[in-house]
Amino acid sequence: MKLKTNISIVLYKTNLEEIVPQLNDFLSNPQINRIFLIDNSPDKQQLPNTLVKPQRVRYYYTGKNLGYGVAHNIALIESVKRSIAYHLVINPDVKCKSSDISTLMDLMEERKEIGLVMPKVIDREGNMQYLAKLLPTPTDLIIRRFTPKTWFERRKRRFELQGADFSREIDVPYLSGCFMFLRVESIKQVGMFDERYFLYPEDIDLTRRIHKFYKTIYYPLVTVNHLHQRASYKSVKLLVIHIWNMIKYFNKWGWIFDRERTIANRRILNDLKNQK
Repeated sequence: MKLKTNISIVLYKTNLEEIVPQLNDFLSNPQINRIFLIDNSPDKQQLPNTLVKPQRVRYYYTGKNLGYGVAHNIALIESVKRSIAYHLVINPDVKCKSSDISTLMDLMEERKEIGLVMPKVIDREGNMQYLAKLLPTPTDLIIRRFTPKTWFERRKRRFELQGADFSREIDVPYLSGCFMFLRVESIKQVGMFDERYFLYPEDIDLTRRIHKFYKTIYYPLVTVNHLHQRASYKSVKLLVIHIWNMIKYFNKWGWIFDRERTIANRRILNDLKNQK
């Protein structure tokens, strides 16, 4: 019997009908065990009758906005309990094929040292999104938000590894939470999303914890499309939430002194330099 994966998608004011085609594609893949839809929206929805195999879909209406990490943990707990081999955390605005998931499963089966994979991510125009990054400093995530773009352009390019060869696999300690293909054994070892955060740094925190024991890689042989919404740039409320949660992150890992960050970032930059 082939190993299987669960999928979790956290919804917030997302119309389920809009994502049915992708859900049906996922459900056509026998390697996908369950899809968990965790709905943080104000109003409860009904599963669309256009779902081809609704018995493999679990819909959870939370009744309030729990945030990204807390909501995904609802599904991750199930994957851990039932010893599912893999778990995909994916945003509802990310489009990928079920065959891509099988490709990533095959990769993880062949290479037990990998705990987390993120594929190449492009926007709706086909442009590369730089979502494999260094571990951030306060300058990277807070100060730069309030200064002219030109002030920290060079630092931004360094942080986002824009000088890297993204046609090659890269082992990095920060991968975006829009698409995280996880080895469940790694979650058993390091824990799930830190529920102290409401939004934004959960993916950094989890990736770096997994990175201590496994490779956490950007994998360019699979490409997905991300209809990215930079919500904190459009909403003052979300901007305040973003900043508050980044303060929690740096309080946990260190503001100026973060030895793990220094070592990991130095290694990555040296590796990329040696590849040239």
